[in-house]
Amino acid sequence: MNVVVFASRKGGTGKSTLTAHLAAHVNKPSRPCLLIDSDPQGSLTLWHRLRETGEPPLKNGLRNLPDIIKNAKRDGFEWVFIDTPPQVSALVNDAIRAATLVVIPARPSVFDLNAIKETIEICRTAKRPYAVVLNAAPPKRQEIEAPAIVEARANLEALGAPVWSGQISHRAAFSLALGEGAGVREFDADSYAAVEIGRLWSAIEKSVKAISGASSGNDVMHKRAA
Repeated sequence: MNVVVFASRKGGTGKSTLTAHLAAHVNKPSRPCLLIDSDPQGSLTLWHRLRETGEPPLKNGLRNLPDIIKNAKRDGFEWVFIDTPPQVSALVNDAIRAATLVVIPARPSVFDLNAIKETIEICRTAKRPYAVVLNAAPPKRQEIEAPAIVEARANLEALGAPVWSGQISHRAAFSLALGEGAGVREFDADSYAAVEIGRLWSAIEKSVKAISGASSGNDVMHKRAA
């Protein structure tokens, strides 16, 4: 079983958004995915209610998180996605310790980039692989990244943090899909937003395989983690 934790001390970085869109992208009967909402704000739970399908299944992770993860493995889930609150707490520490990979979303702003330092330190202390995903980024123009993204990558490089080579851009489709209780691939499979989520999922899969020793190569996000 693979546990992907979405964590950042700062609020508004897109943890719940990425968790929801990736879960909708991944979940299928042959590859069951469990969502765990450990954020008291409950954004992921709200999205799940809007879906009205009960899929992927969701658990409230505000208490007994280690037991929920243990039971998920017993129940045969291949993937567990955990949305965490924007704080440093015992709950977040428990989630990170259980992670196969920690995804740290960050907007390309000085406040976001400064705030992720604590989350990175927790991952390093727990010796858990992690990667930063630049989120709500200005869309590329002719495949060229915006100056804010170039600067953000340079700052993260100075921290020695592994960073996904792609980006999740600021696109209306992400919020419109969530309002319908959908992921972007379900909402508009041909959209740029759906393509970006697909690319992020591919990078996560490759990283998890590399972590488990099932594959190797340069196209993994965690190569300089802890």
